[in-house]
Amino acid sequence: MTEIEYEPAVPADPDGEEETVIPEELAILPLRGVVVYPLTFQALNVGQPRSIQLVDDATVSKSLIGLVTSRDDEIEEPSPDDVYEVGVAATIHRMIKSPDGTIRLLVQGVERIRVEEWTAEKPYLRARVSPLPDSIEESLEVEALMRNAVDLLRRLVSLVSQLPDELLMAAINLDDPRQLVYFIATNIRMEIPDAQTILELGSVREKLLKLTNIMTKELEVLELGRKIQTEAQSEMEKMQREYFLREQMKAIQKELGEQDEQGVEVEEYRKKIAEAGMPEEAAREASRELSRMEKMPPQAAEYSVIKTYLDWLTDMPWQVATEDQLDIRHARQVLDEDHYDLEDIKDRILEYLAVRKLRMERKEEREEREPTDHIRKEREGVILCFVGPPGTGKTSLGRSVARAMGRKFIRMSLGGMRDEAEIRGHRRTYIGALPGRIIQGLKRVGTRNPVFMLDEIDKVGSDWRGDPSSALLEVLDPEQNRDFRDHYLDVPFDLSQVMFITTANMLSPIPAPLRDRMEILELDGYTEEEKVGIAQQYLLPRQIRENSLRPEEISFNDGAMRGIIRDYTREAGVRNLERQIGTVCRKVATRVAVQEGVTVHVERDDLVEYLGKPRFYFEAAERTEVPGVATGLVWTPTGGDITFVEATRMRGTRRLTLTGKLGDVMKESAQAAVSYVRSKASELGIEDDVFSKSDIHIHVPAGAVPKDGPSAGVTIATALVSLLTGRKVRADVAMTGEITLRGQVLPVGGVKQKVLAAARVGMDTVILPERNRPDLEEVPEDIRKQLRFVFAERVGDVLAAALGDGTAAAVEGGEEAQDA
Repeated sequence: MTEIEYEPAVPADPDGEEETVIPEELAILPLRGVVVYPLTFQALNVGQPRSIQLVDDATVSKSLIGLVTSRDDEIEEPSPDDVYEVGVAATIHRMIKSPDGTIRLLVQGVERIRVEEWTAEKPYLRARVSPLPDSIEESLEVEALMRNAVDLLRRLVSLVSQLPDELLMAAINLDDPRQLVYFIATNIRMEIPDAQTILELGSVREKLLKLTNIMTKELEVLELGRKIQTEAQSEMEKMQREYFLREQMKAIQKELGEQDEQGVEVEEYRKKIAEAGMPEEAAREASRELSRMEKMPPQAAEYSVIKTYLDWLTDMPWQVATEDQLDIRHARQVLDEDHYDLEDIKDRILEYLAVRKLRMERKEEREEREPTDHIRKEREGVILCFVGPPGTGKTSLGRSVARAMGRKFIRMSLGGMRDEAEIRGHRRTYIGALPGRIIQGLKRVGTRNPVFMLDEIDKVGSDWRGDPSSALLEVLDPEQNRDFRDHYLDVPFDLSQVMFITTANMLSPIPAPLRDRMEILELDGYTEEEKVGIAQQYLLPRQIRENSLRPEEISFNDGAMRGIIRDYTREAGVRNLERQIGTVCRKVATRVAVQEGVTVHVERDDLVEYLGKPRFYFEAAERTEVPGVATGLVWTPTGGDITFVEATRMRGTRRLTLTGKLGDVMKESAQAAVSYVRSKASELGIEDDVFSKSDIHIHVPAGAVPKDGPSAGVTIATALVSLLTGRKVRADVAMTGEITLRGQVLPVGGVKQKVLAAARVGMDTVILPERNRPDLEEVPEDIRKQLRFVFAERVGDVLAAALGDGTAAAVEGGEEAQDA
């Protein structure tokens, strides 16, 4: 191993040396981490066996050796391809063997050489070389470069303690530019590629320019480091000085009987803690943190952290609560003012108020009857979950509940939330830590018993940062949330007085443990009559206000409202209905702005003028004009809807094709329907060889919308029978139900939403499974009167109602169709 010995090199005297003849072939000693220049002495350590043998042979024969630098100093034994081509011929002046077997050399560079051809690699490297004498220019520029190099060396010596003053004196005494550049390059710090570049440059002038650039860059780095060190030292001295001055100020204030600002601040916090009404554990934690803050200087980083923590603790509404308005008649009036219908929801809220009113009125009576020690602390919080399609008034209902009860209202959206810390907060060890949004909301509203709405709970996500829905398990559990611990506060806060209301479009994405903690109240889509009432009582007055109209300047009759509902919107809620009403109001506002005194009464025939051509049509009659198309009822996250099942056949070999982006369950329902129809072909009047000579294709538009579930079984079977018998399905009939291979019709879910969808699109007859008969009680009475229901136990009942003359005569043991 060859390494540089860290001691200043000694310049050689070029005038005292006789001209040395360089042989054509030299033994080559590879160097690692060092470049040796001509006219300089350099100390080297040699440890590799082949290098030791080379030195022994060269010492005995007193011959020159070649020194070349390795390109990669990590390679233990560099090969010819691993070293630079330009090196230096050198003589060995001194050799000392160490006890560990290594050799210490003192070598002197003689002349630059170039490796022309490698002649041997064993026992050590040998090569044919040619000398490369330097080109020395004598000019004013070279003299100026020499002086500049010496000046830069002087600055380096002043900044680097490892460079001795003797190095500068030796450089000043050198008059030969070639010797000066090699001497300085040997003794200053530089990277191996830069050192090799100086060796390879043929002109001394270019060597001096390169050396000047390297020294200038090194000086910039060193001076910047000195500046940074000086500034840091000054800052430390400033802090120490300020610390001593503050200590002196404290001593002076103490002698004068005055109190410093920190003491005043500590006393203010002590007063806030006493007045906050915290529970015992929180008060103890606040006092402990205040004692820590009192003992540290205000400039400490931890001081501001403790101060912020105490601000949160003292500002929390530990004992602040609004008084509930328990007047049941007033609550009913407020709920009716804000929302149309929703009787089940309103009744549940009134029940809560009634129970709370009785509890407060009979509290003393209960305490007299039972010893205080045995009275269990009753839970007063309640967690409701409003589930329903968009636009049905879930979020606005929360505000109405708060207004009816006289409580403050907070809304927090959970949609897209993925970080658990949003609920529980961050621990104070993190920079910029804050409490969770539950605690933030309570502090902002300033009361411990608000109505807290958690919107879109079915859209909570989870990733590597945690699962917020799991953190909500404690928040939404009346048995646990009286001791809710936020990670930032780290003391229990009672959430049992909070009335939590959550909203969701679907129940299925909500984890079962979380769903179990809530009371589910479903808000279904509105009927046409309900939409007309909502539009006239709520939506139209709001749009009149928002568009700066007067009530007498615009009005809608019920026919116009029904026209908008039927021809321009198709939804479970009323958001699009309000948008269309707003569009009409803006067009009327434009007319009023141009001409004062305009009064517009909108009728159904005027809708095309204001809203353009209708967007929705009654498609069932058109779609079912040909055999093989049946109308089914489906449930979606936005409410009920209708869909069409299309079947066709072509020549083939019994192949079944299913399209329409169907899920696995729906594909299995289609296969079951095909198998049933094949098994009953003769009874249904289908030719025996129709299946063996045909391919059947079943398609459910729209093809881009995913569909799944078993409830389309009867619809698929009806479409197949219609196709294969050539009988058209009645255009005014819609159906739903699961099918079995034996022809039974099984019950399905979402009956109310599906029936509302059938009424919304103008259907007259709805076919339902017999076991879904009790579900009709949830359907509004006006819809039950509007539609005709057929309850089917077997597929024959469905076919009789859908393909027959409308009398639903018994087929396969079916029963009479009847109105519900």
